[in-house]
Amino acid sequence: MNRTKTSNSWMYEHVNDIYVKLAKKEGFRSRAAYKLLEINERDHILKKGMCVVDLGAAPGSWSQVALHKVGSKGKVIALDILEMQPLLDVTIVQGDFQEESAIIELDQQLVGYKLDVVISDMAPNISGIGVCDQSRSVYLAELALDFAMKKLNYGGSFLVKIFQGSDFNQFLREMRNGFNKVMIRKPKASRNRSSEVYLLGLEKKR
Repeated sequence: MNRTKTSNSWMYEHVNDIYVKLAKKEGFRSRAAYKLLEINERDHILKKGMCVVDLGAAPGSWSQVALHKVGSKGKVIALDILEMQPLLDVTIVQGDFQEESAIIELDQQLVGYKLDVVISDMAPNISGIGVCDQSRSVYLAELALDFAMKKLNYGGSFLVKIFQGSDFNQFLREMRNGFNKVMIRKPKASRNRSSEVYLLGLEKKR
């Protein structure tokens, strides 16, 4: 099957992407690592000894960053419906975040730990229909927020990807209800044409 002009254009951009090249050079599983690295450099949400849950973790680049930052005394739990290749010292839970069984297994892995940070780079399967994709993005973000509000330790942090659109402001208000500080971040590694942004909630309220 012949490639379309759009797919050829995407492949050319991907192959020549500076962050793709950096990821290969530095051993990260995807360019997404640099989004979290930039946000963390600015906001310092990941620290030694912390317990972190990475939602929608596959292929694992955010878990790699998190593990590096929390160190051997910390804990990183990665969850995704997709199979994820093992990462040394990262606990992997394969399951659908929308199903109770996955949450139960996550809870089991959290026994004995206080959850400090929830990070979520989850995104829906892109249909190309902006309204639908944005709505699905918000739905995933709401699931992640609900998990964070139930499981995060008091004062904890929550970082989530969301597509901008008609539901964005409502979700932003929900974030502000749960955290003392909420910031919008658009890291350099996030492509300009993408409607994705990251919302960072700091200091979870009681």
